[in-house]
Amino acid sequence: MRIGSYIIEPALVLAPMAGVTDKPFRLLCRSLGAGYAVSEMTTSDPRLWKTKKSQWRMDHVGESEPVGVQIAGADPTVLADAARYNVDHGAQIIDINMGCPAKKVCNVWAGSALLQDEPLVGRILAAVVRAVDVPVTLKIRTGWSAANKNGVAIAKIAEDAGIKALAVHGRTRDMQYSGIAEFETVAAIKQAVRIPVVANGDIDSPLKARDVLHKTGADALMIGRAAQGRPWIFREISHYMRTGEILPEPTARDAGEILLGHIAGLHAFYGEEAGVRIARKHLGWYAKGRPENIAFREVVNRAQTAGDQLRLAAEYFAALGEGEVAAKTQAA
Repeated sequence: MRIGSYIIEPALVLAPMAGVTDKPFRLLCRSLGAGYAVSEMTTSDPRLWKTKKSQWRMDHVGESEPVGVQIAGADPTVLADAARYNVDHGAQIIDINMGCPAKKVCNVWAGSALLQDEPLVGRILAAVVRAVDVPVTLKIRTGWSAANKNGVAIAKIAEDAGIKALAVHGRTRDMQYSGIAEFETVAAIKQAVRIPVVANGDIDSPLKARDVLHKTGADALMIGRAAQGRPWIFREISHYMRTGEILPEPTARDAGEILLGHIAGLHAFYGEEAGVRIARKHLGWYAKGRPENIAFREVVNRAQTAGDQLRLAAEYFAALGEGEVAAKTQAA
């Protein structure tokens, strides 16, 4: 897939997720097979650009091209200014968020709330496209509600405004993340526009990736929640698309090595105090579905230092690895 002059290969995109797709996670997912990773949503309010959180979110040093930054807001002029600011600070692609269903975002008429006002959507997209000389992309849902599923109309507005690629989550805003994503609307959008379309929603395995591509004809796939605790999903899908073969799940030892590298990266990026706190949710995602997950989280969440957190995580996954070896030996 191409976005402007950038070729996305493989055509697998890490979805922007607030509080998740920070720089350490983007770097990790790129190393494990994602062809492109979009930053977590950044505010368009200039009063907040100098906060520590915003500075973390705008740090792109060492990231592979293209660097994609997602912005959110409701005012065309403010969003245009935010796009220029982020391009000046390293963004090579600007992505506009019109897909977030969170109440605190929609209550200020941002995110997926904008899908209710098609003229405003057009003004925002035109303003941002005019403001920067890098490609601008858009993330949407299929509509505001089941009764207002206007994804096709929004897609046409986006194409007319000069948007270079469109990611579509197969749910309406009122669904939040519940129910099952539908891809008929994504397929209709793909048929209605000439710009690249990226399908998003419930893609959690190589087989599901194949099915979504078949149903939609999309140019690429975007993966979000399924990568939490399983960043190797990009490698699995990419391998299957190339060869038709299903890779085996990583062993506990392999998963532990990836986790420890990720956690160490968080400590280095945020500093010990914030890094330890932020790492806790990732530890829970990596351990989810594994033996003694709840007991592990109770212990590791009490760790107050980077050393203790890494030691406890290493011990847990080493023990799981020993259990896997013992099970294979007994089976043999």
